[in-house]
Amino acid sequence: METEVRRIGITCYPTPGGSGIVATELGIRLARKGYEVHFISHSLPVRLREFSENIFFHEVHTENYPVFQHQPYVLSLAARMAEVADFHKLQVLHVHYALPHATAAYLARGMLRPQRICIVTTLHGTDITLVGAHPSFHRITRFSIEKSNRVTAVSRFLREETYRLFNVTRDIDVIYNFVDTDQFRPDRGRLSRSHFAAPGESIVMHASNFRPVKKLDTVIAAFARIRKARAAKLVLVGDGPERPRAEQWAREAGVLDDIAFLGNRDCVEDLLPLADVFVLPSANESFGLVALEAMSSGVPVVVTRVGGTGEVVLDGDCGYLVDPDDPEMVAARCLDLLGDEEKRRAFGRCGRERAVKDFHVDRLVEQYEKVYECAFEAADRKP
Repeated sequence: METEVRRIGITCYPTPGGSGIVATELGIRLARKGYEVHFISHSLPVRLREFSENIFFHEVHTENYPVFQHQPYVLSLAARMAEVADFHKLQVLHVHYALPHATAAYLARGMLRPQRICIVTTLHGTDITLVGAHPSFHRITRFSIEKSNRVTAVSRFLREETYRLFNVTRDIDVIYNFVDTDQFRPDRGRLSRSHFAAPGESIVMHASNFRPVKKLDTVIAAFARIRKARAAKLVLVGDGPERPRAEQWAREAGVLDDIAFLGNRDCVEDLLPLADVFVLPSANESFGLVALEAMSSGVPVVVTRVGGTGEVVLDGDCGYLVDPDDPEMVAARCLDLLGDEEKRRAFGRCGRERAVKDFHVDRLVEQYEKVYECAFEAADRKP
C-alpha cells in the first residue's frame, strides 16, 4: 500500500533573520524526506536558492485600496493560507513567529472548516520579548498562542519568558535551532582572507539585521579598542536601520577604514570560516543562530549573556558570554582569544564539536517530525 504524502504549509519572514533561515532549512530537509512543503509568504525565502523537488512557493499579494490606511497583510495572508491549504489538502500549517503568522493561521483554519488542519507555532524571540509584549499586541499574541494546536520555542529561556509575559496555560515544547554542519564547516575555504585582511591582521566578524537590539554601537566601540591593541579588521555582514549610525560611529572612532560593510549576503557559510573571532553582543538573544553557525565553522564566539545564548555557548569552553553594554569586556575577551592561538583553536574545536553533537540539523528536524505526527493524527480524525 502506498504511503500517503504528508503536506505541510510553512509561513515565515523571508528575510535573512534567524526565524526565516530555520523555517526555510526545515522545509528543505522535510522535502528531502518526502514531505510536500508549501511556503506561503510575501516573497521567496532567502535560503530557497534553487529549485528543490517537493517544495512549492505561494506568494501573498496585498491590495492597496484608498479606504485602507495600511495594507491589510494579515487578512491577505490568512486568505492565501486557506486557499493553498484547501487546494493542496494541507494537514499542517507551521508558522514561524507568533504575530502575525499564528493569527493569520487561526483565521485560515476558521475558513477551512469542516476540513481539519493543525497549527504549529514556533516562537523565535522578538515576537515574544519585544513585538508581542507591546501593549497593543499582547492580547492578540496570547490568543494566537493559545489557539495553536502545538507550540514550540527555540530555547528554554524563550519558553519561560512566554509563560511569564503571557501567562499561557498550554504546553510549549523546546526545539533548539539547528545548523547544517556539512555546510558550515571550518574547511569551507571558498574565499581567501586576503579579501579582507593583510597577512598578520586578525579578522573580527559580526552578522545581523543591524537593528538596535544587535548593539552595533558595542561592536564598533569594542573593535576600536581591539584595533588599538593589535592589527585587525572588522567584517560586518548584513544590513538594516542601524547601518548609517554604524558608519558614523566608526568614523568618530577613527576605524572606518578598517571595517568592511558587506551588506546582506547569502554566502555566510563562506565568510564565517575566515573569522578569527565572531562577536554578537545583542541586548537580547533568544538563541543566537548565527553564533551557532560560527561555532560550526570552527570560530570562537563572544556573545551576549542576556537570553538563551548560555544554552548554546559554553562560557570559557567554546566562547565567552559578555555584557552587551560593556565594550571594554567584549574587547578584552576578543583580545584574549586573538592573543593566544592555542586557546583560540581549542575554543574553535569545542564549538565545532558542540554544534555537531547537540545542534545537528538531522537531530532537530526529527523533533519537529514528532510534533507533526501528533498534528497529523489530529488532522486525520474525521470531524
